[in-house]
Amino acid sequence: MKNIVLVFLLFFCSLLYSQTKLVSWNIENLGKSKSTSEIAFMAQTVQDYDIIAIQEVVAGYGGAQAVAQLVDVLNRKGAKWDYVISNPTSSSAYKTERYAYIWKTSKLKKIGRAWLEKQFALEIDREPYYCTFECDNKQFTVVNFHAITKSKQPEREIKHFKFIPEEYPNLNLIFAGDFNCPQSHSVFNPLKKMGYKSIFINQKTSLKKECKNSKCLASEFDNMYYKTSKINFINSGVLLFYKNFNSLKEARKISDHIPIWFQFSLN
Repeated sequence: MKNIVLVFLLFFCSLLYSQTKLVSWNIENLGKSKSTSEIAFMAQTVQDYDIIAIQEVVAGYGGAQAVAQLVDVLNRKGAKWDYVISNPTSSSAYKTERYAYIWKTSKLKKIGRAWLEKQFALEIDREPYYCTFECDNKQFTVVNFHAITKSKQPEREIKHFKFIPEEYPNLNLIFAGDFNCPQSHSVFNPLKKMGYKSIFINQKTSLKKECKNSKCLASEFDNMYYKTSKINFINSGVLLFYKNFNSLKEARKISDHIPIWFQFSLN
C-alpha cells in the first residue's frame, strides 16, 4: 500500500512540475515613467507565475532599464529569474516598441536566441517576438504580439498569422499578447481551423476610464491561442490588479490592460 501511495505522489509531483504558468501583460509605456513602487507592484502581481510575456516596453532610453529593474525585484523574492528584450520593432518611430520575456530559471530553459519576425515586418507595425522554452524536456515557443489599435483595423495584421505555423512547422506555438481584436473575429478562423484555440471567450481585458455599475473592463483584446493537439489546457484567468487601487485613474498608472494567464502542460 505504501508503494502505491509513493508512486501516486511521485506521479502527482511530476505532473505539477511539468505544468507551466504563462502570463501575458501589456504594461502601458513600460519605461522611465514607472516609479520604483509601481514596478514593485508589478513584481508582486506576477511573482507566482513561471514566464511573463510583456508588450509595450518603451523602445528608447528607460524601457530596457525598467525590465531589468522588474527582474531585480523578482529576484529578491526567493526565485531566480532571467530575461530577454527584443530590439525595437521596425515600424515608424512613434509606434516602435520592444517586447520582453522574463522566466524562472528553475522551471524553464531558454532554447537558442529570441527573434523578431522579419518576414511580415512590412505588413505588421510591431512584428511578433518569438522565444522558445523547454520544460521537462519538452519545448514550446511563445509568439509575443502587440497589434495596431482597433481604429486602424488590427485584422489587417492578424491575417498574416495563418502563415506562421507553416513557416515554423517544427515549433509548438503559443500566440500571446494584445490583439486589439476579439477572438470571435473571423480573422482568427484560419488558426482555429488548424487546431488552435483561444484561452478566453468573451473575457474583457482592457480598463475603462471609470467603472460604471461596477463594470471596469472595456474590451476583449488580450488572449492566447494554443494548438490543442500539442498543449493540454489546465486553467486560465485574469489578474484584476486594479482592485488594489482606489480608482481606475490610479490603476491606469500601472497599465490600461490587466494581465492574463494560461496554465498548461505539453504533450
